[in-house]
Amino acid sequence: MAGAIIENMSTKKLCIVGGILLVFQIIAFLVGGLIAPGPTTAVSYLSVKCVDARKNHHKTKWLMPWGPNQCDKIRDIEEAIPREIEANDIVFSVHIPLPSMEMSPWFQFMLFILQLDIAFKLNNQIRENAEVSMDVSLAYRDDAFAEWTEMAHERVPRKLKCTFTSPKTPEHEGRYYECDVLPFMEIGSVAHKFYLLNIRLPVNEKKKINVGIGEIKDIRLVGIHQNGGFTKVWFAMKTFLTPSIFIIMVWYWRRITMMSRPPVLLEKVIFALGISMTFINIPVEWFSIGFDWTWMLLFGDIRQGIFYAMLLSFWIIFCGEHMMDQHERNHIAGYWKQVGPIAVGSFCLFIFDMCERGVQLTNPFYSIWTTDVGTELAMAFIIVAGICLCLYFLFLCFMVFQVFRNISGKQSSLPAMSKVRRLHYEGLIFRFKFLMLITLACAAMTVIFFIVSQVTEGHWKWGGVTVQVNSAFFTGIYGMWNLYVFALMFLYAPSHKNYGEDQSNGRYELQQAKVNPLLGAEIPPPRAPAAKLCTHEKLSKPTQPQFRWE
Repeated sequence: MAGAIIENMSTKKLCIVGGILLVFQIIAFLVGGLIAPGPTTAVSYLSVKCVDARKNHHKTKWLMPWGPNQCDKIRDIEEAIPREIEANDIVFSVHIPLPSMEMSPWFQFMLFILQLDIAFKLNNQIRENAEVSMDVSLAYRDDAFAEWTEMAHERVPRKLKCTFTSPKTPEHEGRYYECDVLPFMEIGSVAHKFYLLNIRLPVNEKKKINVGIGEIKDIRLVGIHQNGGFTKVWFAMKTFLTPSIFIIMVWYWRRITMMSRPPVLLEKVIFALGISMTFINIPVEWFSIGFDWTWMLLFGDIRQGIFYAMLLSFWIIFCGEHMMDQHERNHIAGYWKQVGPIAVGSFCLFIFDMCERGVQLTNPFYSIWTTDVGTELAMAFIIVAGICLCLYFLFLCFMVFQVFRNISGKQSSLPAMSKVRRLHYEGLIFRFKFLMLITLACAAMTVIFFIVSQVTEGHWKWGGVTVQVNSAFFTGIYGMWNLYVFALMFLYAPSHKNYGEDQSNGRYELQQAKVNPLLGAEIPPPRAPAAKLCTHEKLSKPTQPQFRWE
């Protein structure tokens, strides 16, 4: 890949390009920090205990916690005893959203976690490995006075993990267990204005259903959804970045096709990286505003996985193409040991995502972590993916070390070279070091901003200005990787100064040398037709010279 723009660009022009990219990077952070609200909002819901005294509970009847058609309610479980209300007649009802509010497609998704308030009773303690079984019905409507339409109805089992810190004596009856929160529901779109949950806890002593789970006093839910204001800013960024990356990608490939040689492996990988970035940027989320596309979360995970796999593969191939100590270069087969772990790890994460969000397309209450088999399977996929990631970074660190060792050991031979060879290898060295620098900078910024977003409260206040740290992290890092790909395709595109005669003569001079003073590697003599090359002639398909550093 000799003759890239970065090799022929002056320091002044390179600084100008870097300054422009830095300005866009700062703008990306400021858009999220100053314009967008927080990425998500959490809303707490306390269920209302309704009474359904019908003999046939299987017939559809939606119990509203409030409003003109609200259900017959009880304040607590103790009130049910004198009224002779059985446990099977109690329905925990939750209306989403809270009164006088509406949901919006701009919220993009809904994630709910469940918290059970369980009181300690000597005659009704929580057994070891206890499991609560819930009969959950989900309905929706778009008008406050319309009939409810069923969306899902499932039997939802969840394992209880509770501890009681006080001594289990009669004096401590009525105190609450400390229970872990449980995953409850995830929906990949918010296409309706109102949602209703009816949760039953059916008791069957013969089948041991909901026996030994303690005395459940209340059911609490925490709903998390994306903020509409952040969604609009996010969509605007994707809409702006899509044509930017697409245009530079088309320009980059056009520069390559103008060359009289076929594209080399590294050029193909950079182009593939641009395609994967464009695939992420395409704002198909706009359609989720008008369509009930519950698969958007899964689709987004797949797009991100493709981009990260291409990015990791690019780093490996870039290092390998600059090592020049391998016999097999310019072929993807020569990197199967390094790229293999990426493929295996990506496949494991894809299967895990399909087992989780893929099933949630038909059952929003499903979670792979709720069963022992599912938990072991999920952990197996994650562990294998983690091992592959560790192997990848070991390979990458080893290859980077080899390249820097070769560079430092052979740079002393540069002055003894002819001008063409010296410029060629100075370009290789500069190109590699430059990419390592910006790659480390991008990786460091990603890690730093991730840590900052986790340890802060979500926003900073400076005087009268509020900075949303989490939003700045999302928009800034997203913009940074777009600028990274943009800079790669611009700076590593073939330079016009190497087209035609200069390129042919430069390659011809490199091919004439039988021994490379820098590398100490013997180079095969040129073919007979190449020896007759004149200054006014061009090679039909000049080949990239091959060297070995030893």
